[in-house]
Amino acid sequence: MPVPSRGKGRPVSLGAREPGSSGRRKWWEADMAKIPSAAVAAGGLVGGYGVARWTKKRQLGGAVLAVAGAAAAQQWRQRAGGKAAGALTAAYVAAFAGSHPLAKKVGAWPAVLGVAGAVALASWAVADRNG
Repeated sequence: MPVPSRGKGRPVSLGAREPGSSGRRKWWEADMAKIPSAAVAAGGLVGGYGVARWTKKRQLGGAVLAVAGAAAAQQWRQRAGGKAAGALTAAYVAAFAGSHPLAKKVGAWPAVLGVAGAVALASWAVADRNG
């Protein structure tokens, strides 16, 4: 995808990231800020499982899970602060771990969808509700 520009190859400035930040927002961060962190986190759990199952490569599914978790954690930190981000990150990891024994009781997809919903709800309540 080409970098948006104003002619002569100069990137479009999207303004300061947040008060007190010396950096400028990158062109790809403009759209990411519009995606609720609840959707990113739930998508990481569901997508990670789906990729691992359909490709039969657990490492690839783990990479999807990790990238989405890192993106959600960054959003949580920006929107709700470090303590909330730490708690939500712990919930994300616990949901991933907890989905395994839960899957033995209710099945894989119901377990993954259940924990993804729980993480999405927590994320919305802590970080997305007021934003």
